[in-house]
Amino acid sequence: MSQELDGTQRDLLVERDGPVLRVTFDRPKAHNALTFAMYEGLYDACETADADDDVKVLVLRGAGGRAFVSGTDIAQFAGFDGSAGVAYEERISRVVRRLEDTAVPTLAAVDGYCIGGGLAIAAACDLRIATAASRFGVPIARTLGNCLSMDTYALLLGHLGPARTLDMLLRARLLSADDAHAAGFVTQLVDDAAGLDDALAETVDALASHAPLSMWAAKESLTRLRRAGLPDGDDIVQRVYGSADFQAAVRSFAAKERPTWKGE
Repeated sequence: MSQELDGTQRDLLVERDGPVLRVTFDRPKAHNALTFAMYEGLYDACETADADDDVKVLVLRGAGGRAFVSGTDIAQFAGFDGSAGVAYEERISRVVRRLEDTAVPTLAAVDGYCIGGGLAIAAACDLRIATAASRFGVPIARTLGNCLSMDTYALLLGHLGPARTLDMLLRARLLSADDAHAAGFVTQLVDDAAGLDDALAETVDALASHAPLSMWAAKESLTRLRRAGLPDGDDIVQRVYGSADFQAAVRSFAAKERPTWKGE
């Protein structure tokens, strides 16, 4: 039987279900776009998972069947400049790293769009199961004209390789579920939501029965290898978020207009 935990907030549901802590991004009308409060709620859920010895698996899922997470809510970017952009990317990296550092296995269940910040969150999970209708990408080169943190670029590079990562980012295209599965990003591909439920149940049962320290050692070792020698990228973020292009694109998005890029 599932139990809603104290601290569960609007738009983010955190529930205990036996050995599983389930986090549901619950803004289906907004394709589960994340507010800053939802990011912080995810951070807190990771803390909860690590503080409870009875939690064996952390599962993330989007409500509504149309999206896992479609990125950060664009309204959060109003009035941004370069410094705000650096602070934002640091804030996202803090949450993504906390998810990556969670001691128990983490599993993203993707049904629909997994875009922008949603892709970073899925990439920080240990396993990803997705339906055939799912789509993956960061189409910011044709939407907002912003950029990612060095940490997020490193996550995508590790999962997809340099050629596929650049192709996805430069052409602002979404990977199909088949493409993401072929790349190894999606660890299991299922037909539909019913298949997703079945695959989740099977995977959770397996993970809950395995040696916790063996799984932790594998997770921790690969995380340390990924982060070793990671360079600073604040100067890149400062320039892009401080650009006239980005600020104009935020206004264009709100007005449902197509942005015009000037490269400045």
